Amino acid sequence: MERTRAFLERLGLPRGDLHDLPTSTKRFPDGAQYRIEIPSTEGPRVLAAVIEEAKRHGIVVHRISQGSGVMLLTDEEIREMAALAAAEGMEVSLFARPSAGWDIGAMARTPAGALVSAKLRGQEQLVHCLEDVRRAADLGIRSVLLADEGALWVASEMRRASELPRDMQFKVSVLMGAANPASVALLVRLGADTYNVVTDLSLAQLAAIRAAVDVPLDIYVEVPDDVGGFVRHYEIAEIVRVCAPVYLKFGLRNAPNIYPSGRHLEELAVQLGRERVRRAAIGLALLHRYYPDAVGSRPGAAGLALPVVDR
Repeated sequence: MERTRAFLERLGLPRGDLHDLPTSTKRFPDGAQYRIEIPSTEGPRVLAAVIEEAKRHGIVVHRISQGSGVMLLTDEEIREMAALAAAEGMEVSLFARPSAGWDIGAMARTPAGALVSAKLRGQEQLVHCLEDVRRAADLGIRSVLLADEGALWVASEMRRASELPRDMQFKVSVLMGAANPASVALLVRLGADTYNVVTDLSLAQLAAIRAAVDVPLDIYVEVPDDVGGFVRHYEIAEIVRVCAPVYLKFGLRNAPNIYPSGRHLEELAVQLGRERVRRAAIGLALLHRYYPDAVGSRPGAAGLALPVVDR
């Protein structure tokens, strides 16, 4: 296998998984190693609860993400989320929908075809997804979640052509499914600014991805059941050391999938948001215990895709 490993190395990729777990010297623009992300923040009421809970626990939440899509928020709700987050120096990342799993096609609902669920089905759905991106940008949002390679490439070209703001960031969803250094490096070339790795990678596999790319890695340390259900809190210190710069994502095990969310699920979404922040406080306590020198970002730090709010 040496010829193959040597060729990978010439491409700037590691020869294999890095079982020696080297310490990452890469950092966020402000010099920090880690930031905190609370996913599934489905609207302004949930965001307000996340902010309140973070203050109660004395922790900084740097980014919230949402999964139901720009299409299922009103203009007023998006503006309210932008204003709430901007006041806290917090990034808002909204999913650009729809996707094949919400469409009329049958393949996404089959056991073998589930891998296409998050992809865009047909050119019209690509247009719809990009319209979600445009609308988010027009309302002041500067970060969107994408789960389709074609949408990532086109959105990146739109940003290059000033069809989208130059400070727009593209966060790649865990549902994209790239699970090795070459695949993640390819997505970075297509325009990814931050990449959510698949949930079941070992530290050695994560280290290899970190060696191949410089963008932040978004890593679930507690994983929703429908994408694995792992609870990796005792690994947080090593994840930060090996994978910096890293967004530590706190999902919830034993919690329902609420996509698409709305008023009918709002009270549940609020409680789930509060518990995610509580889990983040627990995780950060473990990080401080086992890696006390780890450096986190302050609110509003350089590199965050903060909402743009009219004053």
